[in-house]
Amino acid sequence: MAAFIVLMQFGIPTAAALDNGRLDRQLLRLDPKTRLEQTCDTEVMFLINRTEKAYNVDKVIAYTFGDTVISEDGFQAPGAAFRSRGKWYRLSYDCMTGPRHLNALTLHYNIGEKIPREQWQNYNLYD
Repeated sequence: MAAFIVLMQFGIPTAAALDNGRLDRQLLRLDPKTRLEQTCDTEVMFLINRTEKAYNVDKVIAYTFGDTVISEDGFQAPGAAFRSRGKWYRLSYDCMTGPRHLNALTLHYNIGEKIPREQWQNYNLYD
């Protein structure tokens, strides 16, 4: 694995990216652990798009480079990746939700280096 280079670090007290009734109804159909992961993946994607003008994230995969850590209302993805404008980047993030797992109460992320295209197949990344 290549060295993880932190390019940006950001923390927020509340994300509220998923403050959407329709999306909430869809998330409530998922089991709680899946809902927690999907909420945190979506929240970090929305937050990066809102705060980092260099990126336009359309996909986050929490477990690309390692296992996630799940607690009652927390989700850690130390080996995540995201896709932006056809390129993949390393990502790590920590997310804490409320008990229904519908929005992030705290969210911290680190954007890492771009993942070379010749490594994509090794990590099941795609266009």
